Amino acid sequence: MGDLSLEGLSGAVLHDEIVAARAPWLHRVNAGESLRIVDLEGNQAVDFLIYAGADDTERYSAQDTIAAQANIFLRTGSQLLSNEGRVMMTITASAVEYHDTIGGACSCESNSLRYGHHTKAQHSCVDNFLDANARHGRGKRDMVSNINFFMNVPVEADGALGIVDGISAPGLTVDLRAEMDVIVVVSNCPQINNPCNGFNPTPVRMIVTA
Repeated sequence: MGDLSLEGLSGAVLHDEIVAARAPWLHRVNAGESLRIVDLEGNQAVDFLIYAGADDTERYSAQDTIAAQANIFLRTGSQLLSNEGRVMMTITASAVEYHDTIGGACSCESNSLRYGHHTKAQHSCVDNFLDANARHGRGKRDMVSNINFFMNVPVEADGALGIVDGISAPGLTVDLRAEMDVIVVVSNCPQINNPCNGFNPTPVRMIVTA
């Protein structure tokens, strides 16, 4: 049996890496290349940032992306816009119905507020983003609102929202095409206090193709 994670991919595989549970990941994806994210064991949130490869003052903008598509959820066909209003990446395929734009990244501060002071020392997505961004000279001021692939944050009619059980399953994928040269930064979410990772963070796979 072939590698199911590679099914439907065209072009040569340029990079193929397993990102450990709770770990950061950073990689350049050039214009025209594609990135596939594989939820290997299911119900794993993947926090995601994008910076322009040529000038990283241009970066993913949740506000511009939401406004342009008039929807807070990302689906197949959604375009991820920068703070300059340019398309950075396009979701070309998704095996789950939608992905989150508003749940944010967990931090020691948010963990403490939501789950108690005893959680403050727990590793967080903000820690992962800072770790990865430091390799390119970026710091906390360069953090922006992120995408949460595979994370389920429904919004009720009264505007209430919550982080609930994911809608992913083992082996499900999301594919993105780079529309410009970009640096992708990922936190394979370490959160253990809510259901976004099924209370058990697991590895994901990143595949870049030409």
